[in-house]
Amino acid sequence: MKIKNAFFVIAMLSLPAISAEHSGMKMSDMGSSASSQEYMAGMQGMHEKMMAAVKEPDPDKAFAKGMIAHHEGAIEMAETELKYGKDPEMRKLAQDIIKAQKAEIEQMNRWVRDHK
Repeated sequence: MKIKNAFFVIAMLSLPAISAEHSGMKMSDMGSSASSQEYMAGMQGMHEKMMAAVKEPDPDKAFAKGMIAHHEGAIEMAETELKYGKDPEMRKLAQDIIKAQKAEIEQMNRWVRDHK
């Protein structure tokens, strides 16, 4: 059951990029502001790394590697919010996300290193 859940989460998080790719839409067509371009570039990179991670035959490693990529994408989005965003609540949330996601990335990287 855990395997199905991990792959379901990763697949669901990948749907926006997959949909844009298959519709012929370019990621750059989805927004013209500087912040939109940064968000889309970060998402595209995140989705590519996540899709590569799910090729890992060990479900635990696939989960960890996919979530590392996902968390790195969240940090990129939060950094874009800090660069362009003005709302204090959203900026605080972005700062909290960066802190939490970095700690979890460290934990998952450590686990991957220990389970080679």
